[in-house]
Amino acid sequence: MVEYKNRYGDVYTFTLLEDKNVLWEGSFKWCRFSSPNVYKDAYQQYRKDGGDMHIQDFEKEVHRYDDVTFEYSEISKKYRSLVYSDTNTIDMVDPSGGPFMTSHIDLGDYLGKEFENRCIRSFKPVETGYLIETYDKYEHLADYRSSIELEGYE
Repeated sequence: MVEYKNRYGDVYTFTLLEDKNVLWEGSFKWCRFSSPNVYKDAYQQYRKDGGDMHIQDFEKEVHRYDDVTFEYSEISKKYRSLVYSDTNTIDMVDPSGGPFMTSHIDLGDYLGKEFENRCIRSFKPVETGYLIETYDKYEHLADYRSSIELEGYE
């Protein structure tokens, strides 16, 4: 277990569980959180309409606002209404005074060696705080490693 004291003196505890998820406990009375945007429907319609922009570029463009003309981009005007939030998923929690926690950060960078390479997938509210669902920082390499043979390695 690791204790984290924020700038207001509030103490939060982080406990690594057997399943490698993390129990985050403390006071969340003053807190903001967010849900991830879902671009699938908007991007599929964009592609059906003949668009060829990569999804990562599309995700930026669909929100682009021109500070000079004070208008949204043509793509934004046409497709932003198809973007929505996945309100069943929490991907960021930020209690007043910190710590700010969001998806895909390596908890080891904030909490030390015990949490090294555990990255945040999402948050689930529990009575005492949040269950942080995690994944291994390198799990995406498992399929790659099993698909190749490296000489001299087992």
